Order: sequence, then structure tokens, then C-alpha cells
Amino acid sequence: MAPIAKPHPLSSITAEEIVAATAACKAHAESLGLERVIYNTISVKEPAKKELLAWQNAGCPDDLKPPRQAFCILITPGTVEAVVSLVDSPAKVVDWKEVPGMHPLLTVDDCHEAERICKADPGVQKLVSETYGITDMEQLVADPWSVHCCPFKEQRVVQLWLYKRSRPLDNHYAHPLSLTPIVDLNSGEVIHIDKPFGDDPKAYPPVPEKDINYCEELCEGEYRKDLKDLNIVQPEGASWTITGEEIVWQKWHIRVSFNYREGLVLHNVGYEDKGTVRPILHRASLVEMAVPYGDPVDPYHRKCAFDVGDYGLGNCANNLKLGCDCLGNIHYFPAWLNNNKGEPVKLDHAVCMHEEDYGLSWKHVEWQTGKAWSRRLRRLVISFICTVVNYEYCFYWYFYTDGNIGYEIKATGELSTTQPSEGEDPAKPDYGTLVAEGVNAPWHQHMFSMRIDPAIDDPEGGKEVVVSEVEAVAVPRGPSNPYGSAFTVKETELLYEKEAQRLADGNKGRVWKFKNPNSLHPSTGKPVAYTLLPLSCPVLLSAPGSEVDCKAQFATKHLWVTAYDDAERFPAGDYPLQHPGGEGLPKWVAKNRYLKGADPVVWYTFGLTHYPRPEDFPTMPVDVVSFLMKPSGFFEFNPALDMPPGPNKAINVSLGPLEEREMTTGRHVVRDVYCTSCGLLLGWRYGEVPEALASPLASGGATACMQVEECTLVLVLVNATAAEFAYERREKYKEGKVVLEKCKIVGMDEAAASPLSSLGSAFDTLSLLSDVDDCTYLVTEPGGGR
Repeated sequence: MAPIAKPHPLSSITAEEIVAATAACKAHAESLGLERVIYNTISVKEPAKKELLAWQNAGCPDDLKPPRQAFCILITPGTVEAVVSLVDSPAKVVDWKEVPGMHPLLTVDDCHEAERICKADPGVQKLVSETYGITDMEQLVADPWSVHCCPFKEQRVVQLWLYKRSRPLDNHYAHPLSLTPIVDLNSGEVIHIDKPFGDDPKAYPPVPEKDINYCEELCEGEYRKDLKDLNIVQPEGASWTITGEEIVWQKWHIRVSFNYREGLVLHNVGYEDKGTVRPILHRASLVEMAVPYGDPVDPYHRKCAFDVGDYGLGNCANNLKLGCDCLGNIHYFPAWLNNNKGEPVKLDHAVCMHEEDYGLSWKHVEWQTGKAWSRRLRRLVISFICTVVNYEYCFYWYFYTDGNIGYEIKATGELSTTQPSEGEDPAKPDYGTLVAEGVNAPWHQHMFSMRIDPAIDDPEGGKEVVVSEVEAVAVPRGPSNPYGSAFTVKETELLYEKEAQRLADGNKGRVWKFKNPNSLHPSTGKPVAYTLLPLSCPVLLSAPGSEVDCKAQFATKHLWVTAYDDAERFPAGDYPLQHPGGEGLPKWVAKNRYLKGADPVVWYTFGLTHYPRPEDFPTMPVDVVSFLMKPSGFFEFNPALDMPPGPNKAINVSLGPLEEREMTTGRHVVRDVYCTSCGLLLGWRYGEVPEALASPLASGGATACMQVEECTLVLVLVNATAAEFAYERREKYKEGKVVLEKCKIVGMDEAAASPLSSLGSAFDTLSLLSDVDDCTYLVTEPGGGR
């Protein structure tokens, strides 16, 4: 096999590397006499941080590049971690380590296999037939979940929540059943079935039969008919430069990668300030989730998925599609994953990137003169979406032209429904909401853990960064505060791991600052910093000492800070599947390491506490949770001062109400036309759009003008209505056109011609009117004359 080309040390794994790693692991397993190997995970093994920084600070010379390696998790049937050198030809295993007592995450292949085993099991078939009358296994749906509070320690198991599907594409969450099989993936058999209402099939509540659907093939009723098109158009393209997985956009410099577990990862995030790229984040990603459900009745007490560690966000990522998941001028980053055979599987559109307008960046009106200044705010959006069984999670990183960094999660998809538990009032469940008759949606939490490795103005990756807590403090009334109006700000540096376990407090305006004492602001003299503005949300609600609490300790605090260690990457441990807890953050912080000069890592917990509503069914409108990191004395002044002035050059006219009016040429129904920016009356519009002109304009989303008389420009619009018309037949040609007053036309720019060039000979030249009270209008004149 030929040597593999040397990509960047942080680049996502390639198809060729997956093939090479599989071949190396297979050869090594055969040498050990292992007959069956399942390739659970094949991903890039990132180099040690110290090694990576040394290479980057030396200018990234090719001869000093850290060696490219693959990290593999195998099932033999025990769990094995293998490291494969990809720089050798052929690739070879350089480390092979058994991990006793640990179970690797559930892959997509595992989930499909678990459902297949369940539906093929004679015991399951007999029970669903006797209890619910289901004999056609195509009607049976089995949702594969990891097993919390797992009673089977040695086997690698999946529990399956059962549903009925009345027909293809039917929403099965409207038809929950009360039987729960557990499958052993290693033996390939059902080893247990939960029967909460006992062995008598007649004791079970009937399946809710009402179909409640969302897909267009089965939905009843009509769609809205009054929704107009809203198109995102960038005629000149996007404002970024992309080299492989490196992005430069509006002074932001970002490297992205994608892996099986975290999905999207950010590296080397910096901002170009006065010609120098200043580091902000060394690495950042979502590293764990806990989704505990509040129903304590067996078997529902076992519902607590750790979606990152139990399934892998990258493994569950969607293949995104233009115009549906993302809008505008899109760039997609592909990703390669592997199946259980060790074969590469490609996601062509794993990560989406686009830029968008985000309203005002800043504005001021000088009250003495009435003069106004304002700038628009833009942001770069880097996102991916994953489906973890019933839920969709949409993950968005935002980079703003004012230096802010935002992160947002939109939770949507389907509620994981059940029938009311045994002993509950079926009309009023104790720990959930009836979203339909007989359909219970249990209350639950979504707790997210971000791993943020700040590098504030530090080429050593944030080694000298200090994390501090900042909050408002009211000053007691007294001689120094006679009017009782004073308050001050208290800042406390978090110096040891045990004291760096903090809760958010909205009443105190509590925030956390990442600062570099070796880089000072020229005016304040204080360390440059970024501030994390936390979300006010509950921490984990499970009882202290419970298995959820032990396993999801990261979710009991909003903030943790630890000293850097390459091996400390996942706050609930490397293998949370079926693990009783105690791994990860609780074990690390027990060392109580000193944090100054220790290259601190921030672990931020935030989330949703979800009390489902009927409106969340059959599909859930997005539930949004987010946080923001803001520069705090990082820049000398407002970094968005250099955003260019001027209005958006899209269509910018508005219409007045319909009026009958006697015109020079007869009686017409018209609307006045105004500039949306300054309110200036520009002219009026006649009648409806001629079909021959409306179609090409509608497809292009543009506006144009043509000359009707020597001194008149006529604007063709696409959204006229049939109610606007000329009474006289000879005046019909004016319907849908706009007359602008020539005295208000000041200048023209032929660069506006391209958007409407497809309209043909009716428009010989297109121009852009400008300087009409700082507003612009698209116009044309036949023959290019003026």
C-alpha cells in the first residue's frame, strides 16, 4: 500500500486512513488469534497539546509535523483500544490495550441490529401478539436506548421501547406499548423483557389507536397559502476564505474538524487585530450530555441517555441539505465515519457554514443635530445536526463581527412517549404530560457539557490564563454611600480545582472571566479577557447519591475548572455506557490541583428542563438554549467600528394602501411607493404584474425599472395584486409598474445590471440609483441612455 498523504495533524480522518487503520487492526488481531473483530470506532488521535503547540510556534514545518495516528475502539468481544501509525507504509498498530469492564458506545449499526434481534425474537412476537394483537412485525417499532441503572454488568445491552405503526411513515410515538425487551448485542439474543403490568395480557392498557402525524404524506388539512417567499441571496458570494478545514472570515481565523463522538470541534480560534491573529480558544466542543427522565417507575427509571458517550454525536449526524436545514450561500464540510466492518462511510454534508445578517451592530443618533449613524451586525454560523433516536439536536457556533462568540442548541424531533405507568391515574400521570389520549410524555432534563480550552492572547495555548468569577455587589448605605445607589464589582480568581466548582447566579449577575495576566489592555491596565455569560437554568434534579447523580456529576455544577491533561477529555469518563459512575470530573478534581500556570480547562454545564406540552406533539417546535462569550477588555475599542456604512442594497421600497386616483391619463387604482429607509415618497405603482415579466423576476428575486416616457422611469415589482388595475384598456400596459419622480434620481451604477440580465431585451441596461437621501434603488433605461 502506498504511503498516505500527510494532512494537518488536526484534520478529520479520511476514507483512505480508515481503510488503512482497519487493515492494520485486522492483521494485528489475526496475529493474536482473534477470529471476530467489530470496528466500533476509527478516528484521528490528536497529538499531545504540547507537541502540537511546539510545531505551530515553529511555523508548522513539514519535517517536524506530529505523526498522524488513528485511534480505534474494537470489540473482540472484549473492549480494545488500538493506536495505528498512519505514516508507516503499510499502516501498523503501535499500541494495543484491553479495557476490561468497559463497554464502547452504541453505533448506528448496533441500533439497527438491536431492533432486528428484538423483532425476530419468538418471545417478543408472542407477547405483542397476545397483548396487543400485533402479528405483522412491520407494525412493530423498537427504539434502541442505552441502559441506565443496568442490571446486566457483563453483557453489552440495549433496551428497546416498543411502539406500533399503523402504516408506513405513521408516527409511532402516538402508539406506545408497555413491554420493554433488552437485547445482548454480543450474543445476539433477547435476554429479558420488562412486563410492568404482569403476565396477564388483559391487564395491559390498550394501544392508543389515534394516528397523529406530521409528514406531508399523511397529514390531514391544508398548508398555509399566504406565506410569501423569503430568499437569502448573496450576489457576490460569501465573505470567507476556506483552505481545507481552515476558515478565515471577517478577521476570524478558525479550524474545524469532525469526529465520531463530539461531532464538530473548533481548534485555534483567533481574531486578526491590527494585522496580528490573537488566540482566543485553543479547542472547544460539546463533550457530554445527560438526559435523565423523571419517572421513577420500573422500567422507566432506566431512561437516562448520555448521548455523546452512549451513541456519539458524530455517528448520529445528519447529511444536511441546502434550502432545508441551512439557507443562503452555503459551504459544506464532509466527514468520514466507519461502520462495524471497518469500512468508510461518507457524510457529504456533515457541517454547514453560512453567514447571516443579525440586525444592528451599533447605532447612535446625535440628539442635538438629528444625525444618525448605524452599522449592521453579521455572524458566521457553523453548525451540524444529529438525530439520537427520537430527538434532533441542532448545534450552532456563532462568530460575530463585534468579537462575540455564541453557542446555541435547538432541541426538536419527537418526544419519547410511554403509556401511563402502573398505579398511575391514566388521565393524570404523576411524572409526565398527556400529549394525546393514552400517550404520556415524561418530564426530563437535557444537560449539556462544553469543554472550553481558552487561549486568551497566549501563543502557548492558554497556559497562563486565569479563570475568575465576577459578580455585582451592593454597597451598604453609609457615609461613603449616603444615597444608597452604589454598587461595585467583585472579582475572585479560581485557584484550586475544588473551589472552581461554581453555580450561576442571575441575582448577582455572576459571570466567569478567562483572562491573561501577561497581556494588558492599554487603557485599563487590566488583563485582556473574554467573559462567559452563563444561562440561568437548573442543574441536575436527581437526588444526591442516586446513580444519575454519580454518573452525571458534571451536571451538578454550572462551571468546573481543571488543570490541563491530554487524557481528560470527557466529563463522565471515556466509557459511560452502562457505567455506574464516578469517572471523569469527580475523579479529576479530587486531586485539587493548583490552577495558575496549569493551562486551565473550563467545563461549562447548561441545559433544558423539559415539561412537555401538547404543542410539543407530534413534532416538537425547537426548544432553544444558548450562551455567549464576550470580549472584556480584549480589544482596544469596539472591533466593529470598521464595518462599512450604507444600507442593504436589496429591494428597499414599501407600498402605501390601495387608492382610486384620477391621473393625467385617466382613472387608476394605485399605491404610493416609499423608501423603506428614509420614508421619502418616490412615486406610485399601477395595477398587477404582467405574467411575462413576473415569472423571471420572481425566480430572481429582484426589482427593475424601464422607461415609458422621456422623463419617467417605471419599476417592475413582483408582488402586485389583482386589485390594482387601470380602468381604461389603453392604460393596461401600466399595471404592475411603478413611476418614480425623475427629480429624485441622482446617480447610477451599472454594476447592478447582473441580477436581472436574464430578463432579455425588455431591459437593455440596468443601473443602481444612489444618493437619494442615502438610499438606493434598482432601475434601468432602454438603450443605456440617460
